[in-house]
Amino acid sequence: MSTDQLFLGIDSGTQGTKAIVFSTTLKRVISEGYASHDLIENDVGKKEQEPSWWIKASTKAISKALEGVGSSKDVKAIGVSGQQHGMTPLDAEGHIIRPAKLWCDTETVSQCEEITQKLGGPEKVIDIIGNSIAAGFTASKILWMKQNEPENYQRLATVLLPHDYINYWLTGEKKTEYGDASGTAYFDVKNRTWAPSILQAIDDSGKLNDCLPELIESQAPIGIITSEIAKQFHLSPDVIVSSGGGDNMMGAIGTGNVFPGVVTTSLGTSGTIYSCADKPIIDPKGELAAFCSSSGHWLPLVCTMNVTVSTELTRTLLGLAIEDMNQKAASAPVGSGGLTLLPYFYGERTPSLPNAKAVLYGITGVNYNSENLCRAAMEGATLGLRYGLDVLRQRGIVPHEIRLVGGGAKSALWRQMVADTFDCTVVCPESSEAGAMGAALQAMWCYRNEKEGATSLEEITQQYIFLDESTRTDPQKNSVDQYREIYQHYLKLNEIMTPLLN
Repeated sequence: MSTDQLFLGIDSGTQGTKAIVFSTTLKRVISEGYASHDLIENDVGKKEQEPSWWIKASTKAISKALEGVGSSKDVKAIGVSGQQHGMTPLDAEGHIIRPAKLWCDTETVSQCEEITQKLGGPEKVIDIIGNSIAAGFTASKILWMKQNEPENYQRLATVLLPHDYINYWLTGEKKTEYGDASGTAYFDVKNRTWAPSILQAIDDSGKLNDCLPELIESQAPIGIITSEIAKQFHLSPDVIVSSGGGDNMMGAIGTGNVFPGVVTTSLGTSGTIYSCADKPIIDPKGELAAFCSSSGHWLPLVCTMNVTVSTELTRTLLGLAIEDMNQKAASAPVGSGGLTLLPYFYGERTPSLPNAKAVLYGITGVNYNSENLCRAAMEGATLGLRYGLDVLRQRGIVPHEIRLVGGGAKSALWRQMVADTFDCTVVCPESSEAGAMGAALQAMWCYRNEKEGATSLEEITQQYIFLDESTRTDPQKNSVDQYREIYQHYLKLNEIMTPLLN
């Protein structure tokens, strides 16, 4: 009889769903599966997905991952990481009303402004919830549906976030935890409660108060899997589903960022840079998201909208394989021969330019070539993240080492670019799937607290998170000096262009 304990981590993102199986005996991921998602979009900011696609992709990914294990009966608990902020509306029977509006949807800018003004302006909003009401967050999406689809709003009985919806599929329970909830913009991060005044500003009838799921602690279980799920995946009927969380919260756990002093940067579709704090970190300007973590702490975070978006669009335009794009970018000089890309292809969250479009500046007859374009795509995304790092530094968070994750982190060139632009050492965790790994480790934390006695998440991450020393990259002084000047040029260009970008 097997004595191994297996934990299943699911990471449902914008582009697809990943599932991993983590073995406590082998201290590593032993199997994984993946399935992609489609996207509903237009040129005026719409970014939506059918929640049924997440379930279909999760089913494929879980099935594939479980094929690689000896016995699925050894799975003890499941954790779910999900893309943040997506509005997932359910009717009274628990059926989806309409496609979920995603974190990258910017159709709701006017609704953000309307809610903010009703409450007395940006400073008042930050005083109430610790965050501004950004276009990516959930609050404005609900008001958008109320104003544009009143018949759908009338049917609304529950609003879930994407990871909550997958938990609902697994357990039949409608609950959420503090970390992902803090990205809704109707949650008070200081007191860890829903914010009635925000809900009232969206709908003064009081309806929304009854549409919110139960809040639970990060270490608490959502419940156990349904009998249908147990049968479908050949799991034991008593498998626990942990609270789960947003992708950034799970990424923090998956990189060991569960105590103050660690900083994680993600080079994914969007870019994020965040740290762990033992108290709320509130930014009066609202550029920093004062999130709760999914580990019982707080997670001050800055998000940019276009990171691998920038490189993938450029790569597709030029018809290049990833390796070829890296080679071309590596052959271009630091600064891309004078080209600077403001990569606001889908608007921007930090700085707050939701209606912005991308700008390529500095083109001459000499520097306009594919090599410089490839490097400018990387540099533009990295400079945006450097702006985010400055926001963190202004709130007293100073990194001594950056833990780098996301698809872009696989590029040695990009790792060096981040180290030089940030003037800080970077290193990748051994597991590149930080969200899924974090979900699996949170599931382990929940299981052990439920079945084996009190256990700290810090203890678990120290035992199971390993850094890949082959990726450790130190800043190079000459490049650091060059990027310092390039960054000042980026800031000046951004300042000059802002009136046009808005």
